[in-house]
Amino acid sequence: MRMKREKLLMVPALIIWMQVSQVNGQQIQQIPPSLLLQEGENFTTYCNSSITLNRLQWYKQRPGGSPILLMMLVTGGDVQKQERLTARFGETRKHSSLHITAAQTADVGTYFCAG
Repeated sequence: MRMKREKLLMVPALIIWMQVSQVNGQQIQQIPPSLLLQEGENFTTYCNSSITLNRLQWYKQRPGGSPILLMMLVTGGDVQKQERLTARFGETRKHSSLHITAAQTADVGTYFCAG
């Protein structure tokens, strides 16, 4: 009896990093701090602030690159979409989320929010 050799499909793992930022001396906490996911999976990161923010920006920084502004949220309840990305700003302007649908290798990098 011959044993069949099965090919293993290698699915690239994407590492998504988040970082903590400061707004007027107040810390904005991001959850989770980092994320390892498979290509095609969805992920969401959250920013929580102890103070009410006038606006909130989401940035992405690729390894070795400069930060790139993804979206700016200016009013409570604001929702912005950009291809597979969706950013939401809470009604109280203290919380925000960034959701990526069907992550791709181009999504690898550091994501962070700032006020």
